[in-house]
Amino acid sequence: MAAPDIVVPVREGVVHEQLRYALRSWAANLPHRRVWLVGARPSWATNVEHIRTRQGGTKYRNTTVAMEAVCLHPEISDPFIYCNDDFFVLRRLAAVPVFHRGPVAEVEAYYATRGNGRYLRGLRETRDLLVELGHPDPLSYELHVPLPVNKRGMLAALETGRHLDVLHKRTAYGNLAGIGGERMADVKVINRAPGFDTASGFLSTMPDSFTRGAVGGYLRQAFFRPSRYERGRR
Repeated sequence: MAAPDIVVPVREGVVHEQLRYALRSWAANLPHRRVWLVGARPSWATNVEHIRTRQGGTKYRNTTVAMEAVCLHPEISDPFIYCNDDFFVLRRLAAVPVFHRGPVAEVEAYYATRGNGRYLRGLRETRDLLVELGHPDPLSYELHVPLPVNKRGMLAALETGRHLDVLHKRTAYGNLAGIGGERMADVKVINRAPGFDTASGFLSTMPDSFTRGAVGGYLRQAFFRPSRYERGRR
């Protein structure tokens, strides 16, 4: 079976150094056929495919538009690997496993301690939708790690949740498509402090933790070699 494509939504108007190092980690450790950037394309990116999408909405709407474009594109593999531009794969994988974060109810309790913003509202609305559709205790798939995605299943999830302002796409897809998976803690490092956990083989960063934090220094050292996806390699 041929290796799947990697697809990654890329925001316009931001610095893309996290993407540079994410690509280095994928080139080294994540077997794939092609990389598709959806949205923006940094001037240094080469040997990648590109789908330009409009980014006039919220980040949630923009990523939904990007996901739809990917699922409808005939040249992108099915399934494909869905990544963000700040996902780092630390060790060589033979295939991408499916992970979940545990019950949505537990993830909701965590975010409820941090405020009541749009993301939390979307989590609750997505949960309520899934409960209504016969999933009384849905799992959260909102992890910062690569996710294998089947096009038909994702398109069905997007259509089912189209009326929601902030659809948790991974969670809707994971439950409606019944992908199962293994539970893991999220790997997002949000601060500059040392002591982050690399045992899972994955890391993710915030712009500040990548630029100024210990995790960013670790990643720059781990992936100091430029990849085939960089023009004017340094």
